[in-house]
Amino acid sequence: MRPDTIFYKLFKQFPGLLFELVDEPPPEAENYQFESVEVKETAFRIDGVFLPPVDAVSKTVFFAEVQFQKDEDLYHRFFSELFLFLYRNSIRYDDWFGVIIFGSGSLEPSNSTIHRALLESGQIRRVYLDELGDLREQPLGLGLMLLTNVTSETEAVEGARFLLEQARQQSEQAIIDLVTTIIVYKFSNLSREEIATMLGLNLEEPRAIREAKEEGREEEARSLILRQLNRLVGAIPDALLSQIQGLSVEQLEALGDALLDFSTLADLEGWLGGEVRG
Repeated sequence: MRPDTIFYKLFKQFPGLLFELVDEPPPEAENYQFESVEVKETAFRIDGVFLPPVDAVSKTVFFAEVQFQKDEDLYHRFFSELFLFLYRNSIRYDDWFGVIIFGSGSLEPSNSTIHRALLESGQIRRVYLDELGDLREQPLGLGLMLLTNVTSETEAVEGARFLLEQARQQSEQAIIDLVTTIIVYKFSNLSREEIATMLGLNLEEPRAIREAKEEGREEEARSLILRQLNRLVGAIPDALLSQIQGLSVEQLEALGDALLDFSTLADLEGWLGGEVRG
C-alpha cells in the first residue's frame, strides 16, 4: 500500500481534513464529499476531488494530489485533468482550488516555468510535509499525515503510540484504525502480534491490523495481475477494469492462475463472466 493510498483513505474517512491545509476553507467544508472521479472520453482518473454539497452557496470544487515520489510530469497531468474535469462539469461549479501535498520540497518537478501563473495564482496551495513540524504539535488529522512521512522506525513507533493515546482519549476508533494501517504499511515484515505489541495494542484489537494487511496484499495482487493482463491482451476496457477492481483476494489469485492461458480480451471476458455467474 503506497503512502498516497493511505492519504486517500484518510480523505475518504475525514473529508474535512483537507481544509486544515487551506487558508480560507469554504463555509460548508465539513459537508464536502471526497470522490475518485473518472473524466469520460479520456483515460484520466482524478483520485482526489472534493465536491461541495448540493445546497452550498459557493460551488467551489477542491482538487487534491499527494506526491511521494519524483514525477517531472506532475503539473502537466494535474492541471490537464483539473481543467478537463471543469470543462466537462462547467455548469455545476463556479470556482476551484487545488492542494498538492509533497513528502518534501525535493519531490517537486524541477521546472515549473510553464505552470508558474497557476502555481502563483492563489488558487493552488503546495504543502511540504517535512516542513510542518512535529506531529505531536498538530491536530490528530494532520498528525496522521505526518506519520506517513516519517522514515525513522523509532520515530514512527513513538509517533504512532502518541497518536493512538490521543485517539483513545477522544474515543476516535477510526483514527486508531488508520494509525495501525500506516504502521502495518511501514512494517510489512512483522506479524500481527509483533505490531500489536510494538504499538501497545491489546490482542483483542487486531481488526485494523488484519484489514490493513489484507488491503495491502489485495492491492499488490491486483496491480501485478493488471500488468500481466496488459502484456497478454493489451489495454483493458473500463467495464472489465471495474469488474477486476471488485474481485476478492481469492478471486484475484484464481485470475492470476487462469490468465496464463489468455491470449485475447475474449478470454478475460469469459473468465470474468464465469465468476459473476458462479
